[in-house]
Amino acid sequence: MTLSPLRFVACTVFASAFTLGLPGQAAQDGARKPPSKVTFHKSPSEEAPAAREKRLRRECQGRPNAGMCAGYTR
Repeated sequence: MTLSPLRFVACTVFASAFTLGLPGQAAQDGARKPPSKVTFHKSPSEEAPAAREKRLRRECQGRPNAGMCAGYTR
C-alpha cells in the first residue's frame, strides 16, 4: 500500500504529536516536586586522598606532565 504525499504528512504530524507530547502536558510537568537531597556513599574500595597523592607521585615520575600526571612529574 502506498501513501499519497499529503496522507504521509498527515500521518507523520499525528504520530509526532504523541511522541513529543501534547501541549497540555507541559504544564503538568512543571508541577512536579524537586527531588530530595542526594547523598553519595563512599565505596569501600575508594582510596583516601592522601593515598592517591602518594600513588600519583610514585607512578608519574619521569612521565609527561599531562592528564592525571599533571603536577606530579617532579
